[in-house]
Amino acid sequence: MARDLTKGSVNKLLLQFTLPLFISVVFQQFYSIADSLIAGRFAGEDALAAVGASYPITNIFNAVAFGCNIGCSIVISQLFGAREFKKVKTAISTALISCVVLGLFLTVSGIALTPALMSAIDTPENIFSESALYLKIYIGGFVFLFIYNISNGIFTSLGDSKTPLYFLIFSSVFNVILDYVLVVFFDMGVRGVAWATFIAQGLAGITSVITLLHHLKKLPVKEKTPLFSFALLGKIARISIPSVLQQSFVSVGNVFIQKLINGYGSSVIAGYSAAIKLNTFTINALYTFGNGVSSFTAQNFGAKKYPRIREGMKYGTIMVVITGIVIAVLYLCFNVPLIELFMEGDGSAEAVKSGSLFLKTVAPFYAFIGIKLVCDGILRGTGTMKLFMVATFTDLILRVVLAYVFSPIWSYGGIWWSWPVGWTVANILSLIFYFHIMKKLTVK
Repeated sequence: MARDLTKGSVNKLLLQFTLPLFISVVFQQFYSIADSLIAGRFAGEDALAAVGASYPITNIFNAVAFGCNIGCSIVISQLFGAREFKKVKTAISTALISCVVLGLFLTVSGIALTPALMSAIDTPENIFSESALYLKIYIGGFVFLFIYNISNGIFTSLGDSKTPLYFLIFSSVFNVILDYVLVVFFDMGVRGVAWATFIAQGLAGITSVITLLHHLKKLPVKEKTPLFSFALLGKIARISIPSVLQQSFVSVGNVFIQKLINGYGSSVIAGYSAAIKLNTFTINALYTFGNGVSSFTAQNFGAKKYPRIREGMKYGTIMVVITGIVIAVLYLCFNVPLIELFMEGDGSAEAVKSGSLFLKTVAPFYAFIGIKLVCDGILRGTGTMKLFMVATFTDLILRVVLAYVFSPIWSYGGIWWSWPVGWTVANILSLIFYFHIMKKLTVK
């Protein structure tokens, strides 16, 4: 059900709104974590490395989906906050049609380019074929992932954070079961891991869009509305394109880092693959608070209730700091056992060492990066995409450059330190931009 985020207690609204989003991400991460965990424990270290080696490539495709998600959700949130319900329906149908067309194009292109992409990142020969196989099957289901991401963004823009949760609980649990059955009982290895993700993503995408279309009937619009609007597509694109570029460039940066990591061999790749899954889980969990604040900001920005945006920043910061500290303590205390979860037996010493060192390096900075993500949510919610991109690109450029500078000095441990340094500088910039925007809104 749609929810008005422009009225009521801010802290209560944000907690009720973001908690389902947080739980959704927990289950969503089961997709990737289950893939790596089951591959590593039941198919071996090389299988874990094979799944992990394709990770930066899959992230590029995910970046497109997530960037479009941001554009759609911001525009729809602002229209919903302004009570322009006719335009809300048209914007939703425009977004869905556009994402299907773009998703199909990227699916075909991605499958055709898979061998070249895996070669470009210097994938080791012993895992090349399995990595390419996983990537092809994953990209084959990309259109479903795209549809789900757009639907999820639309639900949250309407103030409904619970419905996507129900889909994710089902699809993620189903994915884990399929992973286990296909890998353990049918001995399909990396292929089984990929097909489990494909099927689970397909179910999530199809069911979410069907439910969304049903929910749209509840909007207070009786007359027929246009299915497509180039004007609204333009508005969505003005936010989506910078978001897609931002997310894509981050992913491309990760490709360069993966290329560097691949030079240390499959054991380090395996350790990094395990650690980056846990790190991604944390960042995405913190990102949910930023997304929640973004939808909250967009609705209140559309309704011109600017003081509530400042309150959203306050309570969003409290939530990410607490979450970041809790996860950091967990990773710092149990980094070795967590990495070993992904390994067959105890795993190789080098794999466990590299993965646990990554967690120990980045975990203390989780609360810090969480604050940046809340600031970014406000920048997106107000449509201030240029400043948002500046902060993000600074993080990316620093991370890539420092990885190549530090690695000759401290080996792969130097690569790990590029994350906290990039986060720190980007956080400072995001805070500066947040105060700048709030000053402008106060003047208005």
